Amino acid sequence: MPTIAILGTLDSKGIEHAFVADYIRARGFDTLLINAGSLAAPAVTPDITAETVAAAAGDSDWQAILARQDRGECVSLMARGAAKIVSELATAGRIQGIISLGGGGGSAICTAAMRELPIGFPKIMVSTLASGNTAPYVGTKDIVMMPTIVDVAGLNRLSRVIFENAAGAICGMVEAAQLRQQQPASDKPLIVASMFGNTTACVTQAQKILEAAGYEVLVFAATGNGGRAMESLIESGLVAGVLDITTTEWADELVGGVLNAGPDRLSAAARASVPAIVTPGCLDMVNFGERQTVPDQFADRTFYQHNAQVTLLRTSPEECAQLGQIIAEKVNAYTAPVTVLLPTKAISVISAEGKPFDDPAADAALFAAIRQHLRPGIPLIEMDVEINDPAFSTACAEALLGNLSQPA
Repeated sequence: MPTIAILGTLDSKGIEHAFVADYIRARGFDTLLINAGSLAAPAVTPDITAETVAAAAGDSDWQAILARQDRGECVSLMARGAAKIVSELATAGRIQGIISLGGGGGSAICTAAMRELPIGFPKIMVSTLASGNTAPYVGTKDIVMMPTIVDVAGLNRLSRVIFENAAGAICGMVEAAQLRQQQPASDKPLIVASMFGNTTACVTQAQKILEAAGYEVLVFAATGNGGRAMESLIESGLVAGVLDITTTEWADELVGGVLNAGPDRLSAAARASVPAIVTPGCLDMVNFGERQTVPDQFADRTFYQHNAQVTLLRTSPEECAQLGQIIAEKVNAYTAPVTVLLPTKAISVISAEGKPFDDPAADAALFAAIRQHLRPGIPLIEMDVEINDPAFSTACAEALLGNLSQPA
């Protein structure tokens, strides 16, 4: 019978976690209660104690840390210990899913543990913070964050509904995972691809060609978290090739947009020595939120209102020159075969001739910087087409297939 870990600060939220445990057991699953609370005696008896969790953090002075009762210090200690214990339990096959309920401290502790679990492992965090910025809690993993609506502070007519829904969801996720394990695993080599709405046609066409050649293609949205997740998967060693058509996250990283993927974007393929193709897809745009959220320093720049929540800023010639240099220098570090392709008529739907981001000077600066800084020996293919032209997407797919066919 599958076992679901119920991880939480049982010193302050024991009754609520016990309620979830009872519901899960009534559905026919086993449970494992793990206490990550360290500021008081637990309200219920755990299967794994707070002392065990604290000791697992590896700090020789963990007992002194608990004795000081400093909340921040204890949260950090318990997060490290919970991550170690949960990871070991999952690796040993002792748990098949995990759920937690929490406020700020509990969410920090329990999502730290969940981030140590592989993608596909069922994980739900019912949190008072779920309606805000969840990126620090989710990271690059598939953690389901469910809003508590009310605080996790006892059982009432509303919290019971939320907790029952969450418990039912984790049971369903575990059942789905069990069924999935009974299916034969795909033995097709993996290719990862980066995509934005403005490059969808290009990536979709290239994906069809690669899948027809026997590959499985995983497409990641170039939205910051998507780029980080893709980089993480590349570095894991599970990826055969990289179709990096949409490198737009570097525009946000350089200019200060909201969808940046950090300075390591475009680095994993070099570290993992994975064949790749790279294009400057959507480097014409920087993403901000609603128009009023755009910093005043950009007031005289060109904008495009993608929707009510997304405002796009056109990159300038100076920024494009910097981006071209960054892309080239990142690609210069690749050791496996790599090809750079430039669609010189448009790098997105809205930078085509007559469109809102049509800026020949900016595009020229981008392409010139790539040419100038790309090291000799790396193939550079320039095509007088727009990025979503079928000829360009076909060229991207064929270049990647060529790189994949070269000896390691």
